[in-house]
Amino acid sequence: MKDDLEFDMEMAREYDKGIRRALPTYDAMFRIVQSFLRAHVKDAANILVVGAGGGNEIVTFGKANPTWTFVGVDPSEAMLEVALQKAKNEGIEERVTIQTGTIEQVDLTGVFNGATCLLVLHFVETVEEKLSLLKTVNESLEPGSPFVLVTMYGDQSEPEFDVRMNLWKSIWLDLTDLTKDEVEGMEESVRELSFSSSTEIEELLEQAGFERVTQFFSTTLFGGWIAHSTK
Repeated sequence: MKDDLEFDMEMAREYDKGIRRALPTYDAMFRIVQSFLRAHVKDAANILVVGAGGGNEIVTFGKANPTWTFVGVDPSEAMLEVALQKAKNEGIEERVTIQTGTIEQVDLTGVFNGATCLLVLHFVETVEEKLSLLKTVNESLEPGSPFVLVTMYGDQSEPEFDVRMNLWKSIWLDLTDLTKDEVEGMEESVRELSFSSSTEIEELLEQAGFERVTQFFSTTLFGGWIAHSTK
């Protein structure tokens, strides 16, 4: 298991490098998300982290907020092991529970005071599955709780999407040694993901029972929304 965990930790390190190139404002996004959560939760908050594999949300928010507890959910058992190891390395593992599976599959007990779903929704294939995920999050939160969603977004048929895609590719070419052909190949893979427009995302959040839905963040292909739960 030790060798497997070391391999998974190396994969996580590569992910951490790659996501900061794909999303150049990754760290700033975390600071904004934390400020939003802090402004709307009590000191002793229980936070639901959807897509917790890798552990960046849990470690970032856990170190800075010693009275928060976390439940992390992710389909990848290997990446959750990385998240738990990162929590142990920072001495916060006693405040962290991890569950393997999708948000609909796991047995969530208790009510949460806040939730995040960062860089997950574009991997959820259908509109119905996206709505199911968001409804489950809303149902897990006490009324009025803060929720943050960050995802790739856009209408691929619109010219503005191509402008943002070209900027995204330019950043990869500028910050790495990748060739133009390699970056073009990355574009092909990205375009196969399940994109929703900003309007569609806001409609999904409202259909799932969230209110005060507001876009707060946009960088190249990525956008972020803040909202509050209702019952």
